[in-house]
Amino acid sequence: MCKLVEKYSSRQAGDWSPLFQTILHSRIKDWHRRSAIRNRFRVWIGRDDEKNEADPIQTVADEHGRSPEQHVQSERRINVLDQAVRDLPVRQQQVFMLRVFEGLDIAQTAQIMGCSEGSVKTHYSRAVHTLRKILGDHWP
Repeated sequence: MCKLVEKYSSRQAGDWSPLFQTILHSRIKDWHRRSAIRNRFRVWIGRDDEKNEADPIQTVADEHGRSPEQHVQSERRINVLDQAVRDLPVRQQQVFMLRVFEGLDIAQTAQIMGCSEGSVKTHYSRAVHTLRKILGDHWP
């Protein structure tokens, strides 16, 4: 955020989100590059006492963990949802993805899609009804 304020405070507020995402992405890539270089040297230096110790992260009990059966069930549900969304008509897919996954409101979705707000409401309603019908047995 500091880099954004320092370098781009003169830009319009609408430009800040993409700029912030770009800055964040660059900082993450830089961190991974630095870590890769550091890890090269750690391999050579390595300590023998680390090999005998158990990884503390691996030994912590997972309070919110799922059993393998729950994980498989969840994956199946996600696959069914993914296929159901793919089977929707294109406009309904677009509205559903923008509203649900991107978190946009009706006005923003209408602006992006180049249609009226009423059209967005209609497409979203149809998409949700179709998905409820398809996912009834697979979704709680």
